[in-house]
Amino acid sequence: MNQHSSQLKTVWNKKPFLEQMANIGSEVHRAINWKERGNLEYAQAAFVRSLELFDISKDSPLTRGQFKELCRTRELWVDFFAYENLYSSNSLFFKKYFDLLTIAFRNKRLV
Repeated sequence: MNQHSSQLKTVWNKKPFLEQMANIGSEVHRAINWKERGNLEYAQAAFVRSLELFDISKDSPLTRGQFKELCRTRELWVDFFAYENLYSSNSLFFKKYFDLLTIAFRNKRLV
């Protein structure tokens, strides 16, 4: 079930990679925060939205490096949140990672 509108999908491809990742990070933060608060229903909903944004981003005009980073980050995120956490990730890693991408996007926008 897609929770994001088709209008978002149309506009999404025009956004720069850092902006896409910052928006994905918002959903990642929500999923982690709700999970830590014990609200698994909201956590799962945010997790699904984050995956939708990852997948929409795959159709964007990305460089090879951006595409690899997007796919690798998605893999780590899914492993951490929904599976056995084989990569030994933690919530602090994801929060810091996406915070840094958000800061990079904001700084690039100011230049």
